[in-house]
Amino acid sequence: MGLHLVLGGARSGKSTFAESAAREISQEYAASPPPENGGFQPGQRLYLATSRIYDSAHEDRIAKHRAARDPDWQLHEEPIALAQTLARLDQPGIVILVDCLTLWLTNLLLDKEDIGNHVERLERTLPSLSAHVILVANEVGLSVAPETALGNAFRDEAGLLNQRIAACADRVDFIAAGLPLRLKG
Repeated sequence: MGLHLVLGGARSGKSTFAESAAREISQEYAASPPPENGGFQPGQRLYLATSRIYDSAHEDRIAKHRAARDPDWQLHEEPIALAQTLARLDQPGIVILVDCLTLWLTNLLLDKEDIGNHVERLERTLPSLSAHVILVANEVGLSVAPETALGNAFRDEAGLLNQRIAACADRVDFIAAGLPLRLKG
C-alpha cells in the first residue's frame, strides 16, 4: 500500500510523471504470486479516469491522453463515486492511478453534490486500501484570481482538497515544466 499525490499546473507533465511512477511500482509488484481468489494480476495498472466530456476540445484532449498511454492499462471511469470505486477495485499488488482529483471536484460542483461528504469518504477510504494509489491533481491556487463566485469556490475547494489528500499521502510531488519537486516522502 502506498498513497502518492502528484500536483501541478495545466500541461505541467503531472500525468506523464504519474504514469511513469505507476509503471515503476507495477514492475516491482509483477513478481508477486497471483491472487488465490482471482482478481487482477500482480503489477496490473488501473487507470481511474474522473473526467466527463464537456466539449469537443476536452474530448480531443482525452483522446490524446488515451493514445499516449501504454496499452496495458486497464481503464475504469467514475466521475462522482470515487471512494466507492477505489474500494471496489482495491487489491494488493496493483497500482491505481486516479486522473484527476480536480476534474472529480468539478463534477461534484456542477452536480451540486455534497463536496464535504465525498471528500471525507475519500479521506477515510484511502488509508484502508491495499493497492498502491497515485492521485493526480491540479494546483490551481497559483493562477489569476477567478472572476466569478463559482470560480472562487472551485479554487478554494481545490486548494482544501489538495491539502487534505497531501496530509494523508505518503509522498507528494509538485511538477512544473515536466520536472518533479518532492514535497513529502
